[in-house]
Amino acid sequence: MDGVSPKFVLPETFDGVRMEITGQLGMIWELVKAPVIVPLLQLAVYICLLMSVMLLCERVYMGIVIVLVKLFWKKPDKRYKFEPIHDDEELGSSNFPVVLVQIPMFNEREVYKLSIGAACGLSWPSDRLVIQVLDDSTDPTVKQMVEVECQRWASKGINIRYQIRENRVGYKAGALKEGLKRSYVKHCEYVVIFDADFQPEPDFLRRSIPFLMHNPSIALVQARWRFVNSDECLLTRMQEMSLDYHFTVEQEVGSSTHAFFGFNGTAGIWRIAAINEAGGWKDRTTVEDMDLAVRASLRGWKFLYLGDLQVKSELPSTFRAFRFQQHRWSCGPANLFRKMVMEIVRNKKVRFWKKVYVIYSFFFVRKIIAHWVTFCFYCVVLPLTILVPEVKVPIWGSVYIPSIITILNSVGTPRSIHLLFYWILFENVMSLHRTKATLIGLFEAGRANEWVVTAKLGSGQSAKGNTKGIKRFPRIFKLPDRLNTLELGFAAFLFVCGCYDFVHGKNNYFIYLFLQTMSFFISGLGWIGTYVPS
Repeated sequence: MDGVSPKFVLPETFDGVRMEITGQLGMIWELVKAPVIVPLLQLAVYICLLMSVMLLCERVYMGIVIVLVKLFWKKPDKRYKFEPIHDDEELGSSNFPVVLVQIPMFNEREVYKLSIGAACGLSWPSDRLVIQVLDDSTDPTVKQMVEVECQRWASKGINIRYQIRENRVGYKAGALKEGLKRSYVKHCEYVVIFDADFQPEPDFLRRSIPFLMHNPSIALVQARWRFVNSDECLLTRMQEMSLDYHFTVEQEVGSSTHAFFGFNGTAGIWRIAAINEAGGWKDRTTVEDMDLAVRASLRGWKFLYLGDLQVKSELPSTFRAFRFQQHRWSCGPANLFRKMVMEIVRNKKVRFWKKVYVIYSFFFVRKIIAHWVTFCFYCVVLPLTILVPEVKVPIWGSVYIPSIITILNSVGTPRSIHLLFYWILFENVMSLHRTKATLIGLFEAGRANEWVVTAKLGSGQSAKGNTKGIKRFPRIFKLPDRLNTLELGFAAFLFVCGCYDFVHGKNNYFIYLFLQTMSFFISGLGWIGTYVPS
């Protein structure tokens, strides 16, 4: 007996109960799976395949149009009348229209000097330019710093006004609306808007205003964004890829085919008469820029996108700031679609095919379906089919269609084509938040009108906006300030599905699932974009 080592033995009754519970759960699963789970999952597969085809057709359509635009379409200065404004000693500055520059701000400690300095450096007669700094800051120190900066430029002869409000009603839309009510802007014909991190070149107005002056049907001229910190970290590179496609393809296609696209909220020039005719700025959604654009378009106004007119700006370099920004950008359009779809249908001033483009292409496919199919299909339905092998997904739906869409998306940023695989995993993670945000917007849930200003860090200010020379390393051993439990939960779900596919599956989906698990896990810990200077 001394040679026998003691061991812990479970009571036979416990083992029996455990086996009985397991057996009952297995029996319930088998009873429910065939009549309920399999049909529902198969229906979900069909719906996701339909959405995939819709998105594919949209991407192919835009790809064809952009090729035709680049090869055969006339340049903007050939399609529309364009005559440069020349300085005239006899006329003085009277041949220049009066332009208002609005710079909305909120606690922009790191970047307020950038936009103010760039606006004050615009090549335009000082007596025909009004610069309006709309400061909604709640930090008294920041407010004082911005006011002092405005006074510094005013002392140099620049017509710059510093405006504050008693409250932040309407957020950015409210500030822009209040700014247009000031008596000293009544004689302004056009208004250009720059967010606090935007830095236009001195010739910005000379290259854009003539389109508005000589084409009375044009209400908006939109410039392209360029990013001073795109090389800061992997997070900013991923954003650059998505936004470059938006500007290179989506904005160009909308401008060339229907003279309509969504105003980007900054780096654009509006005809003030068009703003007033459309009903002015409204704060009913978090996308006041898109709201105004749609209303102006329904009244027959045309928009022009200038891809070669570029303005430097900053991308969010922290995952927290990027998540808040994407919530606003995804929730707002869905909420606006809910509010305006019937108004678009009933409108008598625009032609039928433009209505189809705005409702189906601009809103439904790009702002809703694109998010839903990415998340529902590749992060939920496809993994579930591994646990329910009776449901089959055709290879053209799981591999070929997403591959074609990804290749078409890569045309915006050729230099980052080697990062396509990382971009796919990153977009799948973000589709979780975008899908959630679109549902909140469609149903006007609690966070439908949540507005969190995107934090700017003043990245890329050194070396004239070039960050390529700054060497950075990931701070991978830093503990996160806050765990993102939603991402971690999906990481666990995809890991289980990947393990099951590794043991029982035949399609080798586990490779994708394990990589996607890592992406969700890294995002859950908030490690995306946490880079520090060397």
